[in-house]
Amino acid sequence: MKICIVTPYVMKGDGQGRVNYEIVWGAIRRGHHLTLVCKKIAPELQMHPQVTWIHFDIPNYPAQLLSEIAFSRKSAAWLKEHRQEFDIVKVCGAVTSAACDVNVAHFIHSAWLKSPVHTARVNKNIYGLYHWLYSALNAYWEKQIFPRAKVAIAVSDKIRQELITEVGLPEEQVRVIINGVDTEEFVPGNRSRQEYGLPENVTMGLFAGDIRTNRKNLDTILKALVQVPEMHLAVAGNTTDSPYPALAQELGISDRVHFLGFRRDIAQIMQAVDCFIFPSRYEACTLVMLEAMASGLPVITATSAGGAELVTSECGFVLSNSDDIAGLAAAMSQLQGDRQLREQMSLASRRVAEQNTWANMADNYIQLFEELATVNSPTPAVTTSYLSTTSIAH
Repeated sequence: MKICIVTPYVMKGDGQGRVNYEIVWGAIRRGHHLTLVCKKIAPELQMHPQVTWIHFDIPNYPAQLLSEIAFSRKSAAWLKEHRQEFDIVKVCGAVTSAACDVNVAHFIHSAWLKSPVHTARVNKNIYGLYHWLYSALNAYWEKQIFPRAKVAIAVSDKIRQELITEVGLPEEQVRVIINGVDTEEFVPGNRSRQEYGLPENVTMGLFAGDIRTNRKNLDTILKALVQVPEMHLAVAGNTTDSPYPALAQELGISDRVHFLGFRRDIAQIMQAVDCFIFPSRYEACTLVMLEAMASGLPVITATSAGGAELVTSECGFVLSNSDDIAGLAAAMSQLQGDRQLREQMSLASRRVAEQNTWANMADNYIQLFEELATVNSPTPAVTTSYLSTTSIAH
């Protein structure tokens, strides 16, 4: 089977890029050949005999939006000329204007645009205006391109619902394939906190993410921490231009909040803490939460974070309202005061992660590609076998 994937990146170190990276290796293992139309790919793929890399010279525009428009136009023109060479064409969102067989939704801009914490609502300036324009244009393009796919893939139940309600896709056109996790890189452990400057013999929660804006919701965590005086919090994220060190000081908890800065050793840090706290106000399917579960950490999250459906009562807590300070404090307090509960949830978290490895995710995609390749109908129909509302990720 010949597969064409159109996406900005196919490489580790990038959420969407990592998903595509694992799909490529899954296809290679099954003996398929791939053409990657993208800006950057991992070095180990560039010379692989089953991989062809198509890339274009995109000028260094001052805004990401302009670069994305240029890539969309060039990739669409290339696909128009070469589409007949492939059995399957997979794209990611509105990255190209060309029609495809499979379109994967890693983010729904029309839903994000409505969020009360959208960048444009928080920043009433040129920066906010740019982000409003970026979201608005992508929301428009998503509504043009997703209906043209035979199958739309949602990376979480949350994104599936948004494809139906925001983009307007029929339920039978959407499948769910949850993102994966590396269960060999992220493993349970008992690492000393000394190398991170963290105190021993206290219950230590972990937050990891961008702390320059309020989308990830560190502000609610800090306010809840005030009500759990025995708990400490490690924060992995770039503190440049972040308001949260000052907020911790204002709340009188700076001695219990440990800002570690931007980190590349998050797998090791996860072995030095007791739980993961991530009630994000908007996520498609957060990889770091899956990484925490693979590390055997109990998780506190919210329904607004895609992928929260993986967090059962056996392995953590899911808030119905990400801004529920009292509810978050209650969950944190329960974990802080019950070591046995943390140990039980640790085992359950790891079991869930082991069912959602990168290899399992990739196999689900390749199975779908192989299924679609046998279908001759050029347009999706309710009666065709490949259309299903069933998640193939769990």
